[in-house]
Amino acid sequence: MLEELRITGLGVIEDTTLPLTGGMNVITGETGAGKTMVVTGLGLLFGGRADAGRVRAEPGRAVVEGRLRLAGRVAETVHARITDAGGEPDEDGSVLLSRTVTVEGRSRAHLGGRSMPVSMLGEVGEQVVAVHGQSDQLRLLRPAEQRAALDRFAGPEHEKLLDALREAYTGWRRVVDDLADRRRNARERNQEADLLRLGLDEITRVDPQPGEDDELKAEAQRLEHAEGLRTAAGLAQQCVAGGVEAADDTPDATALLGTARRTLEAQAGTDPALGELAARLEEAATLVADVSAELSAYLATLDADPARLQAVYERRAALRALTRKYADDVDGVIAWAERARTRLSDLDTSDELLDELDREAQRLAGEVADLAGRVSTSRREAAARFAEQVTVELAGLAMPHARIEVAVLPRPAGRAEPALPVNGVEVGVGPDGGDEVELRLLAHPGAPALPLQRGASGGELSRVMLAIEVVFAGSGGPPTLVFDEVDAGVGGQAAVEIGRRLARLARSHQVLVVTHLPQVAAFADRHLVVAKDTGGAVTTSGVRVVEDTERARELARMLAGLPDSDLGIAHAEELLAVAARERRP
Repeated sequence: MLEELRITGLGVIEDTTLPLTGGMNVITGETGAGKTMVVTGLGLLFGGRADAGRVRAEPGRAVVEGRLRLAGRVAETVHARITDAGGEPDEDGSVLLSRTVTVEGRSRAHLGGRSMPVSMLGEVGEQVVAVHGQSDQLRLLRPAEQRAALDRFAGPEHEKLLDALREAYTGWRRVVDDLADRRRNARERNQEADLLRLGLDEITRVDPQPGEDDELKAEAQRLEHAEGLRTAAGLAQQCVAGGVEAADDTPDATALLGTARRTLEAQAGTDPALGELAARLEEAATLVADVSAELSAYLATLDADPARLQAVYERRAALRALTRKYADDVDGVIAWAERARTRLSDLDTSDELLDELDREAQRLAGEVADLAGRVSTSRREAAARFAEQVTVELAGLAMPHARIEVAVLPRPAGRAEPALPVNGVEVGVGPDGGDEVELRLLAHPGAPALPLQRGASGGELSRVMLAIEVVFAGSGGPPTLVFDEVDAGVGGQAAVEIGRRLARLARSHQVLVVTHLPQVAAFADRHLVVAKDTGGAVTTSGVRVVEDTERARELARMLAGLPDSDLGIAHAEELLAVAARERRP
């Protein structure tokens, strides 16, 4: 859960801290006091888009900080991801995260004690928090969102089936597009293929080898300067030639080293230090002897060979002809040839290949149609369960006669998607299958089943969305749920029922609710009030926890706008008492 949230320099909030609990947290306050900034701060903290226009001019930056304490598989997943990114949880297992936005629009994020990309906050946010506001209600009216909601409810096995469909669909479209392109651009492909073949033929005749141009350059230099190299190597060999025991009127290096070694060895008994130096001279003599042998071998291979030099010149000229056309060096020419061979296979428009691609496209189309049919069947099974559970929740939200239907219909062919026969019906198929999903509301018995956008008022839509969220909560999801005035347009008994449902949701989740309704606020485990201060030159807001008498006064303000009314406080206390009884398990 989110244990604490601190907001600095955001909108009307100068600096405030929200201590949060694990149950139901309610945030209330006058219109314009800054409740929306709390939700905005949460959005920023979990990777939302930054709006520099909301940053206070003084101090010139907005900072949102939070502390998460997680448990179970969510904790394992989040902690592992943070560790992989270079951060680490605190010793007590909690995780600190922060987001800073400047008035210039620059944004920085920190997670687990390390600077991170803002996207990392978004990854963590997907695991731990779900924010629902009035904009989410509007999204729920879109057919694609309704299909996604049903797919989410259907469970992990359905998701695996859906992933398989998407993979097969992608492969099918790739083959179909490739086949169409080869047929449509056959002339241009053949012209390009002819040019590539000419280049490959020329390169194949020369047959360049990796690094060959550098090797030939070095060999040409040796052959061109053979005499000078022989003279230098011969003189060096004469200077070091001979063994350790050799004697000559003109001593060589090995002979001199041998004499020095023997002289020191003769005195080694008097001073052992000379014996150590003698051993080192022996090592030097061995090294010089090795050099002498290598010089002899070098001289044996160093012959002036005009014919070989001419062959090297001709080979280098052939390689230069290739590098002028295809690349800067021989290795680049070889790489060009590899790319050309690959490209030739892509350009193939032979009848044999086209027939093969056509057969593959038909095979994949059959696989996509089969998977789309299985996904459709799975959706219909999930739709019945989803509709039943949401309808039960609506009955508890003061809509006892309302019923939800989830229609899973074949998508009409002839639109942008390609058409395939799915379960014996020609339908338009996309990566998510060939279904259109529509949530329908029957407001009362005898009423027609109408799509949500036509059959639900604002208050009804709020309750439908809350019912859906309660159903989702039973199958897992993020541990923290945020509801931003989703009870707009609701009052009376329906408001009480919304408060009761949110309180029930808070038994298994941390729930944060921004509300204007005292009936909802009365069910809170912790009640926070956003209060505006206009005493100074600049309007600011802060957040405080209210309890006991203060809480009753706040509910009285929400009930009648009269926080000091004895009658209003009495009504508030009665509402709190009712909520306390309802919250008992």
